[in-house]
Amino acid sequence: MSAMLRCGVLGGTSRLTANSVRAGLCSLHAANRDVFSASLVIPSPIATHPSFIPSQCAAPRPERVHRQHQRHYTACRAATVEKTASPSSAGQEVEYEAVIGIETHVQLLTRTKAFCNCKNEFGAEPNTHVCPVCLGHPGSLPVMNAEAVALGVRAGLALGSAVARRSKFDRKQYFYADLPKGYQISQYDEPLCSGGAVVVDLPDGTTKTFGVTRAHLEEDAGKSVYGGADRMAGSEYSLVDFNRAGVPLLEIVSEPHMRSGKDAYAYGDELRRILRFTGVSDGNMAEGSMRCDVNVSVRPKGQEQFGTKVEIKNMNSFSNMQKAIEFEIERQVALIRAGRGGEVVQETRLWDEFKLVTYSMRKKEGLADYRYFPEPDLPPLVLSEEYVSGVQAAMPELPAARRARYQALGLPIKDVLQLVEEPVTAAFFDAVLATGVAPKAAANWIVGDMQAYCKENKCGMDALKITPGALAEMIGLIEKGVISGKIVKELLPDLMTGAGNAGVKAFVESRGMLMISDEGAIGAMVDEVLAANPKQLEEYRGGKTKLQGFFEGQLMKVSKGRADPRLMKEVLMKKLQG
Repeated sequence: MSAMLRCGVLGGTSRLTANSVRAGLCSLHAANRDVFSASLVIPSPIATHPSFIPSQCAAPRPERVHRQHQRHYTACRAATVEKTASPSSAGQEVEYEAVIGIETHVQLLTRTKAFCNCKNEFGAEPNTHVCPVCLGHPGSLPVMNAEAVALGVRAGLALGSAVARRSKFDRKQYFYADLPKGYQISQYDEPLCSGGAVVVDLPDGTTKTFGVTRAHLEEDAGKSVYGGADRMAGSEYSLVDFNRAGVPLLEIVSEPHMRSGKDAYAYGDELRRILRFTGVSDGNMAEGSMRCDVNVSVRPKGQEQFGTKVEIKNMNSFSNMQKAIEFEIERQVALIRAGRGGEVVQETRLWDEFKLVTYSMRKKEGLADYRYFPEPDLPPLVLSEEYVSGVQAAMPELPAARRARYQALGLPIKDVLQLVEEPVTAAFFDAVLATGVAPKAAANWIVGDMQAYCKENKCGMDALKITPGALAEMIGLIEKGVISGKIVKELLPDLMTGAGNAGVKAFVESRGMLMISDEGAIGAMVDEVLAANPKQLEEYRGGKTKLQGFFEGQLMKVSKGRADPRLMKEVLMKKLQG
């Protein structure tokens, strides 16, 4: 980093104001107008927070994490219940249910940021995609990214939302070190999209529907990078990268329709699938393109009133989200049953993926006062009927429609769900079908051997070099008896790297592995096997007919798996019967 701004540190802590950070940034920007590559260095806020408990955040040694991960998870949940729930005569038989809602922040796949021309790109050198607009310098004015609006409308239509023909932007006032303006441009009371639902197809053939409250456009904040640790807990200082500041976001707020961690996983997974298939977002949670904040409360079954809501922030995988929800449900229920329901307070908690527990980040005394007011530098967003209709007309095929189409081809739901898991897999399958291959044959190879290869080599379908045409030719050669499935499995690693793209038959022939379909050649192999095994031949002709399998196995060895199985069996039976 070419420059670094340290904020005044007193006794290991610092107090920053919006003005002090903005003044420091402006001074530094003035000194280097071409490239702004500064990082703020501030102490970790959680380390000085009164609710911070170091022992809860300490990670076990890395070598123990993977070995004991699942066992530790189960033990942590059981231990929490044991510690918090003492025997009680009252309330033990009350059944509780969870009420869960999710706020999902999705980075849109635009080329530039929401209100300026800086690149929207992950992984660049820190503070190289910044300008006076996204840094909030005085006198700079935002201009709405039209591409972000189009993607927001597309997402709303894909979710079945009502797209507002008029919406507006607002300033959401709060201060944090990675928010350079001291406020966020968002949408408050007039969002872009309202209503809608995420419908999940389940493996048993049923569906679940989870409502969507709203979806609105806003901008992302910068990213804090922690020094001395891989996360906030235990870090010595924080570096701020503003490349992400101003990246366009779509915040999608669900209805509180989920009742378990499994529901939340299914909702998040299908939502990400919709966003990927429509090209709205890449949904890469590891890179922060999709982040989930989960709200969890519990109540007695049958009660309409919600319990006290607890928020779990910044879930970076659906697996962790499910585990965090399940842990939090048990924690809250255990406290209530122990007569300590008052300890379930409105707060923000974080998930420790090493200790597999949630821990308090900050308490919430009440609703946050963000002092929203209309953004004075942006006019209302007005969309014509023609514009919305155009976005609808250009809508790609949605995952649900694709699943229905594949099921209509006679494919089982298990295959369908795997084929529509990723856009690249579905597109590859469609391309193979276009060559005339039977749907089930194509599906078997894609969801079977090809995905097994991907799993073994820890890669996605997009990393495979084999073309749809090569797979189609391979399937056709197997059906015609030119090559065997056994031979193909041996050559699969080469085929996956594109070795047969110029012609699968020519490639197999170059390896000397075409099927032997000449009756004379197979007859000679049978004679060789029978001559080498006179004892077994005598036993077979004496009535031990189960030895047929032995002879077939010997023939496959002699032919190196190349003998036509049907013809081989036919010739063998003739010669065995003498």
